[in-house]
Amino acid sequence: MEEIQKAIRQMEAHKTEDAIKTLTEYLPDADEEERFTIAELYIQWGMLEEAKMVLHELIQRYPKEQELKVMMAEIHIDLDEDDEAIELLNQFGPEDEDYLQALVQLADLYQAQGLYEVAEQKLLTAKRVEPNSSIIDFALGELAFSNGEYSKSIPYYENAMHHEPVIGDIEVATRLAEAYAANGEFEQALDFFQKVEEDNPDVMFRYGFVAFQANRNDIAIHVWEELIEKDPYFQSVYQHLAQAYDSEGMPQQALDMAKQGLAKDEFNKELYHLAGTLSHRQGNKEEGYQMMREAVALDPGYKEAVLFLIENFKQDENHDNIIELINELIALGEEDPNYLWELAQAYEEEERFKDAYEQYKQAYPALKEDTEFLKSYAYFLVEEGRMKEGQQVFEEYLAIDPTDTEIEDFVERLKEQ
Repeated sequence: MEEIQKAIRQMEAHKTEDAIKTLTEYLPDADEEERFTIAELYIQWGMLEEAKMVLHELIQRYPKEQELKVMMAEIHIDLDEDDEAIELLNQFGPEDEDYLQALVQLADLYQAQGLYEVAEQKLLTAKRVEPNSSIIDFALGELAFSNGEYSKSIPYYENAMHHEPVIGDIEVATRLAEAYAANGEFEQALDFFQKVEEDNPDVMFRYGFVAFQANRNDIAIHVWEELIEKDPYFQSVYQHLAQAYDSEGMPQQALDMAKQGLAKDEFNKELYHLAGTLSHRQGNKEEGYQMMREAVALDPGYKEAVLFLIENFKQDENHDNIIELINELIALGEEDPNYLWELAQAYEEEERFKDAYEQYKQAYPALKEDTEFLKSYAYFLVEEGRMKEGQQVFEEYLAIDPTDTEIEDFVERLKEQ
C-alpha cells in the first residue's frame, strides 16, 4: 500500500504523470486488494480504460464478486459501451445483493436504446422485488413521461413523492407539475408548482407558462416578475411576461417589458414583432413600423412581420412602402408568390400598370388554383383592355367555383362584347 499512498500524494501535489507512473510500475506486484484500490483510483482519475483492464483481470479470478461487475458495468456505461454493460448486468439474479441496482441500470440502458417496453419490464420486475422503493417509482414515472405517457407517469410520481419528495436533487413535485401540465390539467399542475421549494429559473419559467396557459395571468405575472428579479438575463421570459401584461389590459407595461427584453437580446425577432405590434396599437405607428422592420432585417423570411407591414401599409394607403419592402425581400431571395401578388396590387394602386402586369404574370403559375388571385388578376386584365386574357382567367376561376353566378354573368357580357 505504500506505493499506492505515494501515488495519491503525487496526484494531490498535481504531479499527475508521476502518480500514474508510480501505479503503473507497482501494478504487477500488487495483491488483489491493492489492485482493487488501484482500479478505484483509476476511475477517480478518469483513466477508465486502465481501470477496465484491472477489473477484467479481477473478475476472471473472482467471477462471483458482484461489486466488481457493478464497477465494470458503470465503466462500460461511461464509455458508451452499452451492449457490454447490458451483458454484465443481465448476469445478476434475484439472489444477488445488487440485483435491484442492476435492474434500474438495465432499464436506463434499454431506454437509451429506444427499447421502452424492455426497460419498463426491468423496472416492473424491480418494483415486484421492492414495491415501496421511491427510486423505482420515480424511474417508472420518468420512463412513462419520456415516452409521452403523461397520465401513466402521474401515479408513479405520486408514489415516489409520498416516500421521498426529493430524488437525486430533483423535487418530485416539479415532475408532477410538468406531467399534469403536459396532460392539459393545468389547475392540478399549478397546485404542484406551488409545492416546489427550489427557486430554479427554469422551473419558475415553466410555472409561469403553465399559469399563463391556464389563464391565470395573475400567477404568471407574479412568478415571472420574481424570475426577472432573480435572473435578468433569462431572456425567454420577457416576451411571455409582456404578453401576460397585454392580456391583463396593461399595454404600456407590456411594451416596456418587450423593450426591456430587447435591451438584453437585440437579436430577438419575436420581441421586435411584439414590441412593434404593441407600439402600433398604442398609436405610435412610426415606432411600430421601425420595430417590425428590425424583425424583418433580422430574418427576411419572418412572414408574420412582413404581413403586418403589408397589411398596415395598405390601411395607410402607403403603396410605395409596400413596393419598396417587397422588392427588398425579392432581392434577398424571398420568392413567395403571395408577395408578387401584393406587389402587383401595389403597382396597380400606383397606376404602374405595366409593372403590375409583370408581377401578376409571375405570380400566376403558383397561384392559378387560388380563386381570390384569379378573380383579382382577371379584373385587372379586363380593366387593362386585355379582354381575351381576362376572359380566359375568369373561365379558369369558374372551373374551380362554378357557383359564382355573378362572375358567370360578367363573362357572358364579355363574350357578347
